[in-house]
Parts: sequence; C-alpha cells; structure tokens
Amino acid sequence: MMKITCLCIAGLPGQPETTASVNGDIVTVDGVVFDLSSVPEGGFAEPQGGHPFAGRIERAGGVLHLALRWHYDAATAEPIQPTAAPVMSVVAGAVPDPIIRKPAAPEA
Repeated sequence: MMKITCLCIAGLPGQPETTASVNGDIVTVDGVVFDLSSVPEGGFAEPQGGHPFAGRIERAGGVLHLALRWHYDAATAEPIQPTAAPVMSVVAGAVPDPIIRKPAAPEA
C-alpha cells in the first residue's frame, strides 16, 4: 500500500494533467515507472534526478509514504481548492483525481 500526498499545482495552459497508478511497490506517474521496492522498512529514500516526488519517500509498517507534485488543468477545476494537501491510501490501481472539478456542462 502507498499513502500518497498530492501537492496540487495548476498547470500552464495545454500542460498535461498528472495521472498515477500503484501496483505493489511500483508507482507509475505520467507513464513513467518508479520502482520503490528498495526503500527499506523503517527507512527512506531521497529521489534523485528528474522525478515527480516532493521530499523523501519513507516506508513505515510496510506502507510507502510519498508526496507527488500533481499538475492539473485550471480550466476544468473549481477555482477554490482545499488548502490541505489531499492524502490518499492506494492499494492498487489508479490514484484518484484529488482535484475538485467544475460540473460538466449540460449537453445541448
């Protein structure tokens, strides 16, 4: 399981939105696979190079704790987002979209 904190950042116009998924100790962010299996129990890793992480990655009680920079399209989001960074526990599958979206326009 991963406990993911999303640091939500309004992207520039046309910038792709962040997508992520979890499979065991692997997190895939925007199509790039990050294998976190080497993070030891009770320890941490400091990401190096180009990556979407903010701060270090820790493992406690078998759970990986990490923060992701989550870019979103301001045109589809409500202008007011929560001030606290959303935190999600994900066992497997897609990381839920942490952004509060504008209601979809009714179809004509």
